Amino acid sequence: MPKLKTHSGAAKRFKKTGTGKFKRGQSKMRHILTSKATKTKKKLGKITLVSVADTPKVARMLPYA
Repeated sequence: MPKLKTHSGAAKRFKKTGTGKFKRGQSKMRHILTSKATKTKKKLGKITLVSVADTPKVARMLPYA
């Protein structure tokens, strides 16, 4: 069995937690922040988990994570 390639774009975006779930950052925090509420910006700045439905796809892209 040959070695599997890691998806380099996914490797930059996702990290595996100790329990086997995947962490991800949130979008909409790059620019045009003046029109967003402070509460929204605080919420979007936090790290969240990948949804249960998308976890198998991310795991396939990161075989050695």
